[in-house]
Amino acid sequence: MSRPSKASSFMHAGDLGQTALSKGDTVSALERGIAVLRCFSRTDRVLSNTELSERTGIPKPTVTRLAATLVSLGLLRQNAATESFELAAGVVSMAQAFLSGLDVRARARPHMQTLADLTGGTVLLAVRDGLEMVLIEVSRPRMSMISSTLDVGSRVPLPNSALGRAYLAGVDERERAQLIETLHLSRGSEWPRLLPGLDSALAEAGRCGYAGSFGEWHREIGSLATPIQGPNGEVMALNCGGPAFAFNAEKLHGEVAKPLLATAASIAQDIGGGLPLSQSLQRRTP
Repeated sequence: MSRPSKASSFMHAGDLGQTALSKGDTVSALERGIAVLRCFSRTDRVLSNTELSERTGIPKPTVTRLAATLVSLGLLRQNAATESFELAAGVVSMAQAFLSGLDVRARARPHMQTLADLTGGTVLLAVRDGLEMVLIEVSRPRMSMISSTLDVGSRVPLPNSALGRAYLAGVDERERAQLIETLHLSRGSEWPRLLPGLDSALAEAGRCGYAGSFGEWHREIGSLATPIQGPNGEVMALNCGGPAFAFNAEKLHGEVAKPLLATAASIAQDIGGGLPLSQSLQRRTP
């Protein structure tokens, strides 16, 4: 039996094509191949041809041809017994090449570890990929018995995670409006439930310099996040939090917010970047 379709979690190949102008068949095939690769995750490591077709919206015969090409390139491998697919080592080497180029990770790591040890929370650094934030660095407190299952490569949604909300608060108004409109279209009937929390978090970010999520993305997780701007203007987000019973709103605002902002400032200084929300906060300071 195939798993339930997760169409809302994946960009269909047709959606990818709508963003392109005057693209030939070769580029279209590339987009579809990438759409197939994006179906795999930590929780969906093995997928059948039918599941890939359902999740991408690509016809099964086309998925079969794409998968065969990806296997020949070393990006997928196929189980001979079940005929299902999983990511191959070629993807790992590509990911490692990307991560090794992120000097910000090495510079941020000691600051993140200090924050994790100070607060007892898990500290995350993430960049945006589509309508999700992807973790590029994770630091856990050395002395804590509680550990998050999130790791490098994990994804969280833009509208209801602290990371996503902080990112949206940190980009310029035009990009924010475009992303929110895309979220509206992609989330459909969910959007009226998601929008009030997002609006509230963005307002909080403008006042305080950070955005929160208190059981809204995951009911057992509470966290705060703040945006950081890299040396080339790219925006990322720094998060600190943990299980909701230990990291409720009172603790996060009272004990985590200040060191989170201080850590973000230290990272920004080390990488030659800045804090996107600092100017708006300065304008609000008497």
